[in-house]
Amino acid sequence: MLSVSVWSWTHSGGRVPLVELKVSSRSEGDHVVVALSGEIDLYTAPRLQSQLASALNVDHPVRLVVDMSGVDFCDSTGMNVLLAAQRMAREHGGNVELSGPRPAVVKILQVTGLESVFTVTGDGAPVPGQ
Repeated sequence: MLSVSVWSWTHSGGRVPLVELKVSSRSEGDHVVVALSGEIDLYTAPRLQSQLASALNVDHPVRLVVDMSGVDFCDSTGMNVLLAAQRMAREHGGNVELSGPRPAVVKILQVTGLESVFTVTGDGAPVPGQ
């Protein structure tokens, strides 16, 4: 199954550039891959939260791999969405892994100590099964 969602936001005055987050998901054997591209912030986080909740809303433990290699920016709202997904996954015996985050996102994970909460796989390293 592959689903793709795009969430965009523009300021009515036209001064704020388009903020976009593309989300696609697919099942691959023992895990679900959610691939992200764009920015995760206050405006796009609700779409991500909805997609992650859908992927985790099953009757069995889920290994959820979030491909972050296309994420240019992630603020605290985005980090909270990822944390909520991790909590939900662990409550059901699963896990959330972050794959290939860019340096700016890695720095946020390090500064906040969240690199110890998530399994983080290398710089743009392919996710097993891709």
